[in-house]
Formats: sequence, structure tokens, C-alpha cells
Amino acid sequence: MRIFLLITTLLLALAVPATAVERIGLLKPDGTFPVGQRTLHLTDTSRADHWMPDQRRELMVSLWYPAFPLGTPAQYMTAAESAATVKGLKLDLPDDALQRLKVHSRQAAPALPSGRGWPLVVLSPGMGNTRATLTTLAEQLASKGFVVAGIDHAYEAYNVEFPGGRLLQCQACQSAGKPYQAAMDNRAQDVKFVLDEVLKRHSPRVDASRIGMAGHSMGGGATVHALATDARIKAGVNMDGPFYPVVDIPKPLALFTSPVGEEEFGTEWDAAWPQLTGWKERRYLAESGHSSSNDNGYLAIALGQKDKIPANTWSRLYGTGDTVEWVRFFRTYLTEFFQSRL
Repeated sequence: MRIFLLITTLLLALAVPATAVERIGLLKPDGTFPVGQRTLHLTDTSRADHWMPDQRRELMVSLWYPAFPLGTPAQYMTAAESAATVKGLKLDLPDDALQRLKVHSRQAAPALPSGRGWPLVVLSPGMGNTRATLTTLAEQLASKGFVVAGIDHAYEAYNVEFPGGRLLQCQACQSAGKPYQAAMDNRAQDVKFVLDEVLKRHSPRVDASRIGMAGHSMGGGATVHALATDARIKAGVNMDGPFYPVVDIPKPLALFTSPVGEEEFGTEWDAAWPQLTGWKERRYLAESGHSSSNDNGYLAIALGQKDKIPANTWSRLYGTGDTVEWVRFFRTYLTEFFQSRL
């Protein structure tokens, strides 16, 4: 898909001195809870990997959660992920530049107790993007009293570090045609497995009756598919992602669309919409871009690199409106949506 080819544009533009990178951070969450972050490596021994059938399915998952304000700051990327991105794209940056971007969560901070358990929101990134690109949304939700599980779907993103120093690449991005069916089925199974694993944990404590999901692009399509196939997921938000297959979903679902999304997926959305029998909202954001909901556009501006991205590419990715305000819009909407629906 053409939109998958746009995802590396931001990183190609991040050619700034190391001293500038050290001052750059994500938007600060405005909730009352300090945020902790943990990284999980999960292996589904019952399932072969769709993209690498000789391997068991592995996932890297970040958990963000209400926490005691203890411990060291978390990292936006690992050192290996940052170095691979910088070297692979031939950026004029130190190897650890993307690792040192400031976030607002603390690594492995002790989780705050909750008698009932915190509501859980699963986040799924777009094809080619890592879970890190949804950090702003995740930290905001955690600061408002949610546990958030951001999933890196193996072989569906570039430069994701797994144990043993393995850096997995995006095999799905090389697939011929539109890998909707394979990606939707694969990601829905990933989500089911992650929910099984997270619900087994006692810290952070999760309320199994209050689970939602949101995703960007292919992750938005995965949200729709997971809503249809997992009864535990009560509500979802699709941020400019496809609908495949068309199914009856009697649950709350919000769909946000951009001009790029309407061009790519509009026919599918029109066909699917009558089949959704629960509460639903489809909102066209005329001045948004396909990736207005994730961190990339905000970071391009924060790093002073917007002018290095071709204007047409910028408008497709991040729209013609205020890029930073779009990030604020999505994090506010997701918070209010899940507060009212879970």
C-alpha cells in the first residue's frame, strides 16, 4: 500500500545535532497518576509465526500503567533499535539519538494498587511502525488510570529488538498486494494471546471486565477484527485503518478518517458501516493526515525537521492542520472514549 511507503519519511528527516536531541521530549501527559513502563517478551508456543512458519510466534509488548514515581526514566527506543534506525537510514545523528528522546514514564516503576483492577487498553501500531510510535497516547491513558499494552507484531515493523540482540524487520511490508486478511487474522491472534498473558499478572492489576483497544492504520483494522473475535474487548477506536473482513460488531466503535484513508479504504468503510450494530461514530478529519495520531509528526516539528519533508508527503502523513494539536486531539478523545465505554 502507498501509505505503508510513507512511514520512514520522518526518520529520514531527523538529521540534527546530538545536543538538540537531548532537549526533545514527547508531550507531557496531563493525568494525575505517575506512569510506569515495563517491557515484556512473550512467546506463543502453540502457534507458528505467519511470516516465519519455522518459528514460534514472538511478541514484544510495552506495558504503561499508574505507578509510584520511582526508578529511572524509560527509553523511547532501545540502544540497538536507535542505532539500527540511524545507520540503516544513514542519518546524521549519534547512534543513541532516538534512544535518548525524553518520555514521561519510569522503567519498571512499582505499579499502584487497585482493588478492582485498572481498565486495560490495547494499542496496535500501523504496518511498519513500532509500538514506540504510540507512546504519547499510551502515557496519557496511563496517567488517567489505565493499563496500556502496546504490541509490536513480529515481522510487521522495522528494527524491533528481541532478546539475544535480534533485530526483526518488516517481512509483511514486502508482501505483494494488500496483506489485509493475513495481517488481520495474525494480529487478532496476537491480541488474544497478549490479553491471556497480561490478565495472568498481578501487577499491574487489570479488571478483565473493562478492556478496550485502539489502533492506527493496520492496527485500526486489527482493532475492528479483535472486537469481532474476542468477547473480552468491549469497545474500540480505529484511527484511519481498513475494515476487513466486513462483520457484524454489536460493540461501540469509533472510526477517524483522513483524506488518505478515505482514498485508500473509503469503499470498504462504506460497505462495512451498515453491518455495525452497536454504537458507532465515523468522523472525517479533513485537515488530518494518515499518521496524525502517532508521535512522528510531533517529533518532526519538535526536532525542527518539518521543512525537510516534501510538502505533499507531509500533508498525506500529517495533514494541513496543526500537527501538535492533532496529537492532543487523539489522546484526549481516546481517554474520554474509554472512560465512558469501559
